[in-house]
Amino acid sequence: MNYLLLLLAAATSFASAQNGKTLYNANCAACHQATGRGIPGAFPPQAGHFSDLLTAGGRAYTVRVALFGLAGPIQVKGKTYNGAMPGFSQLSDAELAAILNYVATSWGNTLPATEKPYSPAEVGAARGTALTPAQVSSQRPESAK
Repeated sequence: MNYLLLLLAAATSFASAQNGKTLYNANCAACHQATGRGIPGAFPPQAGHFSDLLTAGGRAYTVRVALFGLAGPIQVKGKTYNGAMPGFSQLSDAELAAILNYVATSWGNTLPATEKPYSPAEVGAARGTALTPAQVSSQRPESAK
C-alpha cells in the first residue's frame, strides 16, 4: 500500500510540474522567455535568479509579484530592468503555485533546502492583501540584487 501512495504522490508531483510548465509558457514566456532568460533591459531573467530571491528571503515577495505584478526599475545581477509586469490574480491559487514551483526548479534554479514547494494555500493567503505593482516593487529584497 505504501508503494501505491508513493507512486500516486510521484504522479501528482509530475502532473503539477507539467501543469506549471504549460501555465508558465502560456502566461509568462512572452516576456521572461521559454528559456527563463528574459529580455535585456525590459524583463529580467528567471534563470539562475529565482533561487537568489528565495535565498534572500523573498518567498512572500515572489508570491506577491505573481499575484499583483511589478512596476518600476529593478536590478538583477547588476543589470537594470524597467518593464512592467501585470499581476496574474485571475489565475487560481493552484495555478500560481504550479507556476512558482516550475520557475523555482527550472533553468538552474533550485529550492533552498530550507524551503518547501509553494502551495495553493500560501498563494491564497497572500490574496487577502491587495497591493499595487509599485508597492510590490518596493518590497523587493535588497540582497537579491
